[in-house]
Amino acid sequence: MSALLEVKHLKKYFSTHKGVVHAVDDVTFSLDEGKTMGVVGESGCGKSTLGRTIIHLQEPTEGQIIFQGEDVTHLKRKDLDRLRENMQIVFQDPYSSLNPRLSVRDTIAEPLILSHKFKGAALEKEVNRLMELVGIEKRLHNAYPHEMDGGRRQRVGIGRALALNPKFIVCDEPVSALDVSIQAQVLNLLMDLQQENKLTYMFVTHDLSVVRHISDSICVMYLGQLVETCSTEELFKNQLHPYSKALLSAIPSVDIHNPTKRIVIKGEIVSPIDPKPGCRFAARCPYACEACKEPQKLEMISTGHFVSCCRVKEINQLS
Repeated sequence: MSALLEVKHLKKYFSTHKGVVHAVDDVTFSLDEGKTMGVVGESGCGKSTLGRTIIHLQEPTEGQIIFQGEDVTHLKRKDLDRLRENMQIVFQDPYSSLNPRLSVRDTIAEPLILSHKFKGAALEKEVNRLMELVGIEKRLHNAYPHEMDGGRRQRVGIGRALALNPKFIVCDEPVSALDVSIQAQVLNLLMDLQQENKLTYMFVTHDLSVVRHISDSICVMYLGQLVETCSTEELFKNQLHPYSKALLSAIPSVDIHNPTKRIVIKGEIVSPIDPKPGCRFAARCPYACEACKEPQKLEMISTGHFVSCCRVKEINQLS
């Protein structure tokens, strides 16, 4: 299995009147073709910024983005247009991400027209094919976003993302604004499309039940940094970082005889503006010590399991 996407020491900073916000800070990972990587963490941890930076909706501050073996970190406009045919995004809010003045047909046709690959009858045929692919009824061909429910609007967004046959799609909390029954439909659609078209997903979410269902691997983020990354099965069976443990303990349990013991995180969240060196979770971590004030690095604890914590072996009693 070859890596479709490699991200190396990626940083995205924003300047404000109070200082520099370290939204994404030294993130490194790789993603194999045809796989789904979930990115989880609480609101404001930098999940969405990471996805948007990778596909160049926001320009990176530092680091490398390597796609299909090519360094695409800094590209000219012509090359960027070519890259965006292979990198797309499905946004969180299916209402605000669609142009209210464009019908379903026009929304899906727009990227096809801009690519200059389809015209006339061929364009109409391709729009109809994409509508059928994502399960949008023909009668909605001329419907506008306000005339549809959230599930159908999100299907339109997915159809638009698939229009140019991309290889990589950032799914930025694509089901968080939908009812639970509709969430299942959209998730199953995404998984079916992945199998049919060999798509690679980066799935950004705060819902751990969703990420467990759809992802092959998971990255846990805290204030712009990765604190743990491994396979989905491994994380749910053997999470090692204190933050990951607390995050997974918050999942509701249906077993009344053996309920999960909730780990309550106490303390104040460190400001992402000009943060001090060291572990950013230390102020809220019950295991914090003097060594936590030093910069932390992702280290391999076992095959494919990386953790950023200087006390990980001690806390988990690992040899």
